[in-house]
Amino acid sequence: MTNDRFPIGQIYQQHSRQVLATLIRLLGDFELAEEAMQEAFASAIRQWPKDGMPDYPVAWLIRAGQRKGIDHIRRRQTVQRYAHLISVDEEISLAAVEQDIQDDQLRLLFTCCHPGLALDARIALTLREMCGLTTEQVANALLQKPVTLAQRIVRAKKKIRESGIPYEVPEARERLARLPGVLRVIYLVFNEGYSCSDGDSVVDISLSTEAIRLAEVLARLLPEGEVFGLLALMRLQDSRRFARQDRYGELITLEDQDRSMWDQDSIRQGLQWLELALASTPTDPYTLQASIAAVHAQATCADTTDWSRIVRLYEALYHQQPSPVIALNHAVAVAMRDTPAAGLQLLDELANIREIRNYHLFHAARADLYRRAGNINDASAAYQRALALATQGPERRFLERRLNTLTSTR
Repeated sequence: MTNDRFPIGQIYQQHSRQVLATLIRLLGDFELAEEAMQEAFASAIRQWPKDGMPDYPVAWLIRAGQRKGIDHIRRRQTVQRYAHLISVDEEISLAAVEQDIQDDQLRLLFTCCHPGLALDARIALTLREMCGLTTEQVANALLQKPVTLAQRIVRAKKKIRESGIPYEVPEARERLARLPGVLRVIYLVFNEGYSCSDGDSVVDISLSTEAIRLAEVLARLLPEGEVFGLLALMRLQDSRRFARQDRYGELITLEDQDRSMWDQDSIRQGLQWLELALASTPTDPYTLQASIAAVHAQATCADTTDWSRIVRLYEALYHQQPSPVIALNHAVAVAMRDTPAAGLQLLDELANIREIRNYHLFHAARADLYRRAGNINDASAAYQRALALATQGPERRFLERRLNTLTSTR
């Protein structure tokens, strides 16, 4: 033991998810591992001030948690079921378990994001177990009641246990096949933080920050081009977070944002991740989206944006992922490169797609292009349709302001 003082709260913040991931493997049960981890940290609070911090605090916590878990097993009189856990090595050193700890983090992430679980359960479980948010925090972030969210997490863990979902890192071929699903969960978490789907705030910094942190962990453990591309995209988008709302919480469009408020360090990191992603082949959709974000990040003002490059990138993205939303963004980029009429022509071609007809940003885009073209009547009608579909408070108020401005100019 050393006598150096070290704040246990900092160790908890930095290493609790590592400890939990390994304890799940050692004890074979999510709830038991969570309980054992909390008791291990409680023991550290009592013992370390007297005895000094151990040379390998993470290994100490894993060992303590393993013992606590076995004590629980004995008390529950389920020794036969867990007999394989009771005979353990006497000592655990950090050097011996370092690789296991890294593997266990991947095991936990791939288990939380297993395709056998419903998507909403994957998101909730990832936030709870990988990010360490409390049930109340996850519920608040996802705009759900805590009791509903808790039940969803319990059901997900029950399905993992009863369906025999393995707590393991998939083999290389399966891992590559499942990686997009893992990245999708991380990006959905980020998007819910970057652009909240409901409520009265544009951003939830805690969610977007957790998603970036989780992707950075994944990039260290599984350095793949897709991971780099997602990290680049999130970093570049997140760089604008402080410029997206005014001090009253009102939405500011990209065109009108004060670019001096963009986080230059986040842009620098995003461009570095993008460089790594572009070195991988083939170029994946996240890397293409990051490349679009990089064009915006490197433009000194809205007027100097290279819309021709953005159009080409959206065309490449649509070739990989032909979706109405990407087609919508492409149409807007064409309008900015050429004329509002050119963009409206492309939007008209999307108008018969059901999911687009009920997408408020489609109507908001049409309204803006009609406004730019001087067509006040059609712009007003489109703004009204967008307003009827929008649910986010700042977006609704923005649309109302645009609509009121048009009405006053008639």
